[in-house]
Amino acid sequence: MNSILEETRFLLKKYHINANKSLGQNFLINQNVIDNIISSAEIDKNDLVIEIGPGLGTLTAKLLEVAGKVISIELDDRMVNILEDRFKFYDNFSLIHDDILKVDLKALIAEETNFSSVKIVANLPYYITTPIIMKLLENMLPIKSITVMVQKEVADRLTAIPGSKNTGAITYCVYYYCTAKEVLLVPNNSFIPAPEVNSEVIKLDIRKVPPVELENKELFFRLIKASFMQRRKTLLNGLANSKIATKEVLKNMLHDLNLDENIRGEGLSIEQFAKISNYLSKKNSC
Repeated sequence: MNSILEETRFLLKKYHINANKSLGQNFLINQNVIDNIISSAEIDKNDLVIEIGPGLGTLTAKLLEVAGKVISIELDDRMVNILEDRFKFYDNFSLIHDDILKVDLKALIAEETNFSSVKIVANLPYYITTPIIMKLLENMLPIKSITVMVQKEVADRLTAIPGSKNTGAITYCVYYYCTAKEVLLVPNNSFIPAPEVNSEVIKLDIRKVPPVELENKELFFRLIKASFMQRRKTLLNGLANSKIATKEVLKNMLHDLNLDENIRGEGLSIEQFAKISNYLSKKNSC
């Protein structure tokens, strides 16, 4: 008998609720997946864990057993009621009823001074995965790792090597800030209701030192974004259309860096984008 499935059905019936499709809710019922998330996150009592979108609290319950403290951030009023009931006697549990994209995580973490490291754990809603990942990375939070379950297609982009088959703009961002690895493929029947696609657990370990040195980090990411917004165009045309620089400057840049004029951004390594960024940054400062 699947005890998690029975527990999930019990909670849904007790509180008279169904999954909210607009919030991307699918309830995890696979014990093996939960165990893999916990073990890959490498959590112990010295860790503060921030859980995004705890839902019914299936993963939360296991996190509370191993972590020093768990702060769960949940948007859905109905789930908040369940979580408050379920974990009200846990002294290492805290609940924030808010949208993760609106929470000041840096201030939240600064208030917690009793832990040696901070780790993010989440079963992320498919529709908002990228904005959440970008917020966690771009805010330069003092976190050690991010262990999340996401749609398989998104996992492929997040863990890809820049310039390879599954590269997207976010691939470069993740690679700049993290080392990424795939942990576990999660079939869609691991949830109720079952989503149409499979998922994957991935782990992002925050780098202590970025893989490339940049003169202007803002320009570097602007270049990448411009390249992928017009990914069918050549790098030359994409950057020119985005007003990054004139075609004359860009042609000279490609020549000086030994890059083909017909190359597309998706074919560039992170090191090549760094060289382009640093080249243009120096040109702009002259």
